[in-house]
Amino acid sequence: MTIHQATSGGDADVKSSSASEPGSSFARHVSSLLERTEYRRCDKGEDLEDIYRLRYKSYRSNDMVPDNESHTINDELDETPNAYRFGVYVDQHLVSTLRIHHVTLATPLSPSTKAFGDIVMPMLAKGLTFICPSRFASDPEWSRVYPQIPYITLRLAGMACFHFNAPYCLSTVREDHAGFYKRIYYSERISEPRSYPGVFNKVVLYRADVNAIRERSFQRFPFFKSTPMEQRLMFGKPPLGELAPLTILPTAKYFREAA
Repeated sequence: MTIHQATSGGDADVKSSSASEPGSSFARHVSSLLERTEYRRCDKGEDLEDIYRLRYKSYRSNDMVPDNESHTINDELDETPNAYRFGVYVDQHLVSTLRIHHVTLATPLSPSTKAFGDIVMPMLAKGLTFICPSRFASDPEWSRVYPQIPYITLRLAGMACFHFNAPYCLSTVREDHAGFYKRIYYSERISEPRSYPGVFNKVVLYRADVNAIRERSFQRFPFFKSTPMEQRLMFGKPPLGELAPLTILPTAKYFREAA
């Protein structure tokens, strides 16, 4: 199967135009790429600048944003206390990036609450929590070589759901990118189209029920599996006096080897 990926960004992340379902052959190709993949949580310094530059390169390649002198893209949601920014590396090359917000009533800032606060805030008031992935961007050249990049990147969103025990994943996406989320995450649309700052197209809000789709997703996409240790390394705070790991290796292969 071939994924035709849009390397555009904003909070409209991925586009797939393939008519066929991913089968075991595709899963093997993703798993093979995952074995050459490292994740890096980017909080400061050159790593952070690299993913901001990658966003710009990705979005400009599809005329999603105007030119700017810094050749970087970031916004106020990058600096919220509930934001996690990641770089995805294949053979030590930065190929993609993703930002994740853990959305709770105490920390509600995210693209979903920014665009659809009237829908999301009442759910938070009921005690629900969410994972909100955004700012997906991939290198245009590497995406042509590895069409599996959206899967190894958005794998991070599932790990966040499991680590934070969040029952739902919310995606604020452009209308023309919604098909990927419906097909891969069985997401349901819960809003009308709206405007979003910095995105030319209107966006819609999709919600995936994590517990309802978990086993189905693992059967179709076993590379989405991860160990609690990998999840903690991704999203947990290191013990006092210890440094955060520089890179984190995927653990999906251990499930495959144990099968």
